[in-house]
Amino acid sequence: MNDLYDRHRAVIPDWVALYYRDPLEITHGEGRHVWDAEGRRYLDFFGGILTTMTAHALPEVTKAVAEQAGRIIHSSTLYLNRPMVELAERIAGLSGIPDARVFFTTSGTEANDTALLLATAYRGSNQILAMRNSYHGRSFSTVGITGNRAWSPTGLSPLQTLYVHGGVRTRGPYAHHSDEEFIAACVADLEDLLGHTRNVAALIAEPIQGVGGFTSPPDGLYAAFRRVLDRHGILWIADEVQTGWGRTGEHFWGWQAHGQAGPPDILTFAKGIGNGMSVGGVVARAEVMNCLDANSISTFGGSPVTMAAGLANLAYLLEHDLQGNARRVGGLLIERIRAACAGVPAVREVRGRGLMIGIELTEPGTDRANPDAAAAVLEAARENGLLIGKGGGHDTSTLRIAPPLSLTVSEAEEGAALLEAALRSL
Repeated sequence: MNDLYDRHRAVIPDWVALYYRDPLEITHGEGRHVWDAEGRRYLDFFGGILTTMTAHALPEVTKAVAEQAGRIIHSSTLYLNRPMVELAERIAGLSGIPDARVFFTTSGTEANDTALLLATAYRGSNQILAMRNSYHGRSFSTVGITGNRAWSPTGLSPLQTLYVHGGVRTRGPYAHHSDEEFIAACVADLEDLLGHTRNVAALIAEPIQGVGGFTSPPDGLYAAFRRVLDRHGILWIADEVQTGWGRTGEHFWGWQAHGQAGPPDILTFAKGIGNGMSVGGVVARAEVMNCLDANSISTFGGSPVTMAAGLANLAYLLEHDLQGNARRVGGLLIERIRAACAGVPAVREVRGRGLMIGIELTEPGTDRANPDAAAAVLEAARENGLLIGKGGGHDTSTLRIAPPLSLTVSEAEEGAALLEAALRSL
């Protein structure tokens, strides 16, 4: 392993992050488990950053990929592509957006990049509203709107970005308010901000902030924002790269917790739909999607192989009600985690929905982020046979728990016990 690590460091950029003091090489997986190069088995509670959404080595997906690869692997969007049209039809129908059009990409970054292109072209403006503590990808344009300093290496951007309050409920100037007062204060802030701007193109927001540490506003905030945006003609982009496909349990899309004023104008997705294959995309109402007045294609977006994977994965997800499983097993898991965190002084908050749970760690008795504690728990969990993630705002001090949606009750119990042991080791 040290040899592979040395080779990695010799050819891979320094800014490509690796977890763990002794980095892990994952060689194979099955269900909710993965194995490393030494043959050790781990319960996977992070799923390749919420990407292996259904299960590792899901037979239905691997069979669909193999069969499609045996016919043709690639053709590009310059040719008719039956798997792409079939998956687009299914996603358009599930999106909640009327008269929807779907464009496939290879990643969430590229999906958000496309959404920004659509919004700025449609509105004739390069002004974007984004949420503080947000993350939208690693391209030049998406880094420029990301509201999380740890993941935004440059302030240069083709866009003018203004940041709005509301993505983090328990921090910031409005944290002491009730939910109703919190929403009212954030709406007043938005109204005031728009009084100082010119023609804004769109607001982009994650219903639950992923890299930011699984933070979220009270239900209804983005509906309240939507009513303000509509008066100004500003589009709403829902970044569902991490929240989509039923992961939150209560809803199929994260925006549905804020749907009182209707669906978003643009929805972006990626990660889980491919169950590990490289799939992303954008859904928008036809008027917005068709606004571009120049040719465009995607060489690899909508690949027959990745579309076959997406179709098989989506069918499995719906047929086995994995959204319902995320609600039921996720509800059990978060209660077990809350019990495990009781009496751990470093735990400030346990939050989340479904199988998307965050544990924020601070210096005991304060609100100061505690990245050292987060790193220590990550290491201890790995030693115990559990893989988790981390993230957070001002500093990386939130543990991120996001198992595949097929997680069983016994695996949830096992994972909570392993996590408790890791937390107690602080």
